[in-house]
Amino acid sequence: MEFESKVLSKEIQQVLYDNGKTLGTAESCTGGRIAEAIIATPGASNYFKGGIICYTNEVKERLLHVSHQVLEEQTAVCEEVAREMVIGACDALNCDYALSATGIAGPDGGTPDIPVGTIWLGYGSKDEVKTFKLTEDDGRDLNLSHATNQVLKLFLEYLKSHL
Repeated sequence: MEFESKVLSKEIQQVLYDNGKTLGTAESCTGGRIAEAIIATPGASNYFKGGIICYTNEVKERLLHVSHQVLEEQTAVCEEVAREMVIGACDALNCDYALSATGIAGPDGGTPDIPVGTIWLGYGSKDEVKTFKLTEDDGRDLNLSHATNQVLKLFLEYLKSHL
C-alpha cells in the first residue's frame, strides 16, 4: 500500500468520523484496492460499511442496479456506469457516500474507442455524484494505483466542501 493512499485514508476517516457519516465502495477494475486503502487506517469500521467488487456486468446489474441498457449501449466503461455504481452502492450498503471505479486497467482489453488506461471514477452520495475520467496508460499496476489515489483525493476534496 502506498504512503499517499494511507495519508488520504486517514484524512477521509477524520472527516467522516467527525461528521457521523458512512462510506462504501463499488469497484470493477480496481478489484478492492480502494476498499483496501480505506481499511488500512485503524478504526475504519466506525464509518466504512463495505465494498462490492463487481467485475462483471451481471454483478453490476444485480447488486448495484446499473442499467442493462446503459451497459449495452455505452459499455461498462463510461461515466454513467460510474455514476450508477455510486448510487447503487449507497443503496445496497446503506451508506451516506460511495466511491466507484470502472475501466480498462490493461495490459489488454482496450479498443480504439476505449483504450487501455481509460478508467471512470465516481464519488459522492446518491443525491449528488461526481465523476472523473483517467486516460493515461502507465501499465496495469500504475493505472490501478493512480485510480485508487485519484478517487481518494477527489472524494476528500468533495467531503471538505460539503461537510
